[in-house]
Amino acid sequence: MASQISGQHEEIYDEFFDLVNMQPKEIEDWLDTDKSESVGQTKDGDDESVGRQSARKIIEIKRTKKAELSDDQFDHMKKVCGYIKRHVAQEPDGDVSETDWCYSLKNWGHDPSK
Repeated sequence: MASQISGQHEEIYDEFFDLVNMQPKEIEDWLDTDKSESVGQTKDGDDESVGRQSARKIIEIKRTKKAELSDDQFDHMKKVCGYIKRHVAQEPDGDVSETDWCYSLKNWGHDPSK
């Protein structure tokens, strides 16, 4: 692991911390809800949705010092940013606070009500 991060990693880091607007404890509390479990796709053989698995990685990333982040963590941060940006662009009309769209974003660490 490098003690300094590259320019590309710096951009990913900044975007990630801009888009992932939930704190680790908020994400943990959200994962304990039925609403969190009610959305998302699972890969073959997995009991937990891709979004909920991602949330656990996001919590770990947010609790890791910047200089200690691994390339795999940066790859996941990039994936999270892409997901959030695509999903936000598909915002449904009306009150979205109790929708699968909102729940899915929260599984990826983004609370659209913030």
